Amino acid sequence: MTDIVIETDRLILRTIEDGDAALQDRLLNTPAVMARLGGVKELHEIEAKHAKSRALYAQEGISFLMMIEKATGELVGHCGIKRVDNTLAKNQGDHEVGWLVREDRWRRGLAEEAMRGVLDWAFGRVGAPHVVALTSDGNQASWTLMEKLGMTRRRDLDFDDPAFPPEDRSTILYSLTAAEWAAAREARA
Repeated sequence: MTDIVIETDRLILRTIEDGDAALQDRLLNTPAVMARLGGVKELHEIEAKHAKSRALYAQEGISFLMMIEKATGELVGHCGIKRVDNTLAKNQGDHEVGWLVREDRWRRGLAEEAMRGVLDWAFGRVGAPHVVALTSDGNQASWTLMEKLGMTRRRDLDFDDPAFPPEDRSTILYSLTAAEWAAAREARA
């Protein structure tokens, strides 16, 4: 059964359902979208991540979600919350937020809109004391959005990940506390 977890002005963020792996493979698993995420994945890898996300949602009420554009009903991205599970990370188990957006929807503010909803979810219903986001040092678009969301670079948590190509091995982390998010929301109001 699909749950609509978050609704924004332009997006519906819903849980993963059967058939979404093939949809994600077709629309999001492109060389451009996956360039900084370790490259294009095999369908079985996407299916495994979806199974893990669904299990996490059943256990903890958090997961990555399918980003559906209201105007078209199309899948335009993937975003949400998981637990830091990279074995090289110093902060395993922290709430980790992340996103990716279909290439033909880049530069429209969809990632920011989705992530503002995800952060409200993380600090509201989920009750996370803080969240982190991971990216490669070379992925300026990602860390620029992290900064725009009010996240702070945590150099003490950076690490190198040899599973990625040399230009993306330097993994950097940003963090945001519930109090920082609440203050930022109040300032925007």
